[in-house]
Amino acid sequence: MQYEHYLKAMFEPQSVAIIGASERPDSIGAVLVRNMLDAQFKGELHAINPKHKAVFGVPCVARLEDLRKRPDLVVICTPARTVPGLIDECGRAGIKAAIVISAGFAETGPAGAELLRRTRTAAKRGGVRIIGPNCLGLMRPSLGLNVTFARSSGKAGSIGLISQSGAVCTALLDWAQSNGVGFSSVVSLGASIDLDFGEILDYMIADPKTESIFMYIEGIRDARRFMSAVRAAARVKPVLAIKVGRHPAGTKAVASHTGAMVGEDDVFDAALRRAGVVRLATLGQMFSAANALFTGFKPAGKRLAVVTNGGGPAVMAADRAADLGIPLAQLAPETLEVLSRTLPPNWSHANPVDLIGDADDARYRAALEAVLADPNVDGVLTLLTPQAMTKPTAVAEAVIEVAKTAGKPLMTSWMGCEQVRAARALFEAAHIPTFRSPEPAVELFHHISSYYRNQQLLRHAPASLAQDLDPPSVESARLVIETALSERRTVLTEMESKALLAAFRIPIAQTVVARSATEAMVYAEEMGLPVAMKIDSPDITHKSDVGGVRLHVDNLRSVRDCWQELMAEVGRRKPEARLRGVSIEPMVNKRNARELFVGVVHDDVFGPVISFGHGGTRVEVLRDRAVTLPPINVELARDAIQRTRVSQMLGEYRGMPAIDMEALERVLIRVSEMVCELPWIREMDINPLLVDESGCVAVDARIILADVQPTATPYSHMAIHPYPARLEHVVTLPNGTRTIIRPIRPEDSDREARFVRELSAETRYLRFMSTIKELPPQLLARLTQIDYDREMALVAVGEEDDEQLGVCRYVVNPDGESCEFAIVIADAWQRQGLARIMMNLLVEAARERGLRVMEGVFLANNERMLRFVQSLGFHINRDPEDSSLVNGELLLRAS
Repeated sequence: MQYEHYLKAMFEPQSVAIIGASERPDSIGAVLVRNMLDAQFKGELHAINPKHKAVFGVPCVARLEDLRKRPDLVVICTPARTVPGLIDECGRAGIKAAIVISAGFAETGPAGAELLRRTRTAAKRGGVRIIGPNCLGLMRPSLGLNVTFARSSGKAGSIGLISQSGAVCTALLDWAQSNGVGFSSVVSLGASIDLDFGEILDYMIADPKTESIFMYIEGIRDARRFMSAVRAAARVKPVLAIKVGRHPAGTKAVASHTGAMVGEDDVFDAALRRAGVVRLATLGQMFSAANALFTGFKPAGKRLAVVTNGGGPAVMAADRAADLGIPLAQLAPETLEVLSRTLPPNWSHANPVDLIGDADDARYRAALEAVLADPNVDGVLTLLTPQAMTKPTAVAEAVIEVAKTAGKPLMTSWMGCEQVRAARALFEAAHIPTFRSPEPAVELFHHISSYYRNQQLLRHAPASLAQDLDPPSVESARLVIETALSERRTVLTEMESKALLAAFRIPIAQTVVARSATEAMVYAEEMGLPVAMKIDSPDITHKSDVGGVRLHVDNLRSVRDCWQELMAEVGRRKPEARLRGVSIEPMVNKRNARELFVGVVHDDVFGPVISFGHGGTRVEVLRDRAVTLPPINVELARDAIQRTRVSQMLGEYRGMPAIDMEALERVLIRVSEMVCELPWIREMDINPLLVDESGCVAVDARIILADVQPTATPYSHMAIHPYPARLEHVVTLPNGTRTIIRPIRPEDSDREARFVRELSAETRYLRFMSTIKELPPQLLARLTQIDYDREMALVAVGEEDDEQLGVCRYVVNPDGESCEFAIVIADAWQRQGLARIMMNLLVEAARERGLRVMEGVFLANNERMLRFVQSLGFHINRDPEDSSLVNGELLLRAS
């Protein structure tokens, strides 16, 4: 697929027109024109203002229609009331890109909101893509494009910056100027009535000038588009983000423990982790992370060693590491032995490695070489305080020499001011991260190590249903939900909630509801004493809060008394509640059990979210939880478990054996299956989930529904599209070869690289329209680590040898209704009918996705391909702009 990016006119314009250009001092129109002139824009610049004949020497016309040639990009800085009409003019003139600097829209009240609506309508009608309104503008330094009203001009470089705050853009530009950092693009989104993070990220993925991406985020509107684009970007380029608004002023009413514990910020953290993005808290951290990434700072893990000449700073570093969950490395015995031979007898004999106050450059060198060589160490923080015997500059020179061959990240903190100024300058010149205090250095190590850890999470592509587990009874779960909704109930009873869990093979404590004291005694005797008794009411979420729970009821008389007590006490404390009776269940006796908690909450932006942590009645007090977005697999479940404090109790603990970790991981995966397949679930609590060495059992469960209509597109309620296992097929070719055709997965990268490498030169040229011989790593990642919502790639692999025989794919176009396809078959497997089978499956997948048209671009001399696509129903015609190409179009459904 070779096509021009649809935002090229916005980011690579050959001509720009500024509507509202002016020479009035300090006006936005004046600043825009001056910035373009100062940046030495490489294209044509036009000014539009009926009051001027020229603006700073740039010819000026009265109206857009007065221009002799249609500009690629229009920038508007006139009053808000004029903007809808100007956008309409752009659409009628065939202009496809506009930046609206003007303010005065929805932020001013109902009248401004109406202007915003009219602007959006005009843009959609005319096919005009808009950045803004109320934004700083756009900068592309390598092209001399600076249509911003910032006072600082950006230097050309490799950072793509996307920000919802113009003020943050100007601060970053000012910092970058004094630090020699350059930008490929600077984009201020403003109100984002059209283009948002998703589509800007799409451009930056394809932009060869952009090597890393920074985002400043205040809020996300389209989670699926955002997650799809940011995951695609993070697969090929480092993506760093600051998200503000971590502490919202108000909280919404929720009916479950999960809803009470999991806030919007938890969910955003979880989303960025799954996207392979590192979240930063401050601009200072972003600057530090930028410098570190540029210098190849790449930790293999999280284990940190600290080398110091003072105990106090080392303790500061250790405390911050503990806060961030960074373990101090356990030095190997061999390392301790080397250090003991080279350091004074009174050194610390542990990590942090305290060299004592009189440490010179030789002692630092010896210690660093030993610690860096330790396989248990992933990175080293070197600290120095200027004491009477210390020579900060000499020690810095020694550290720099060691760093040249270290192979591991090394950070420094030379504390003080005048005595260490020269040393800091040396570190900066050597591109070694250096800080005035230990804590920011530890934070940098945390952020960058998190980045590489998140990259590993990004490679996982779980299916909606785990393929190595017994299939759940999805239909029976849906019947339970349909029954409740048909009765206009959204809160399931405990028995109904447990029925859903059982349908998805989650072990439950069997429960029955006794509607009288006599029934309670009968049920208790049948299931065996002791039992647990809980009030059954659709109006009570937390039973223990209203005295609605009795445990260890061990005789029938007590069963009768407890039934009566529960009905009376709860009725008195909650007179408005409907009491259906008392649920009876066996008292689960797991002497070594840990009480855990698994829940689901529905986020307004990112959809269903899974939480896990310490359970029991104090769950909201302890607030020990990890949050993750579905779908998940074993590795992602394990990652969530390990991020909680309670995980430290799951191994051998205080005389108790380790729990059955596989059973716990299965429960998390089953919950993921539930939220994938049951879009009606809005909140769910499994609390407590008792887990010991023999397995898990859900003792109590609570599920809250929403009466939503499932959409035609599967999994549209989720931010991350699951691996579409339903598209897997086993086919037999005419020659008898059995072949597996399935969606591509991240682990196919080596197979895909080998497949392309072994294609003949002619086949490669016909597919890529170039003489490419080897897929570069970034392109390989883009082809194999795909988002199944925005594109689909089907690979054919031999059932016996697992070798790739062919691949076909489509990519959804920006209109969301059409897609472009490509296919290539290994030379040895051409003319075997494989291409037709694969294309039929791809076309069917595109129809299921709801797409209307499939398009293709072919070389005019590729006669075999043209005959093939025509036989599939494609209509072909010559490309009007390139006679060497032919365009094809297949109608997938009626308009």
